[in-house]
Amino acid sequence: MKLKKGDTVEVITGKDKGKQGEIAFVFPKTNKIIVNGVNTAQKHQRAQRANDQGGIIEKDLPLDASNVMLVYKGKKVRVGYKVRDDGTKVRIARPSGEEIE
Repeated sequence: MKLKKGDTVEVITGKDKGKQGEIAFVFPKTNKIIVNGVNTAQKHQRAQRANDQGGIIEKDLPLDASNVMLVYKGKKVRVGYKVRDDGTKVRIARPSGEEIE
């Protein structure tokens, strides 16, 4: 998976198209990610203990990783890989070839 936790991404398809957010969780086996503030749903939750408060909470749901693009220097870019001379593999922004930190 070419996306990592902490990356800023923009949604390119679906009901939240155009929204940007930071990746909170990555699920590589299912190719899904959770982005803060994107693809939210309301959940009615009962209080678990006597002193807890129940109510309606907002919950971020997983998105497929193919529905987002990485935002690098303010632009949406595709992500590729490059192997340096010392053998380390780094991510690069596809059109420019710059390394992504």
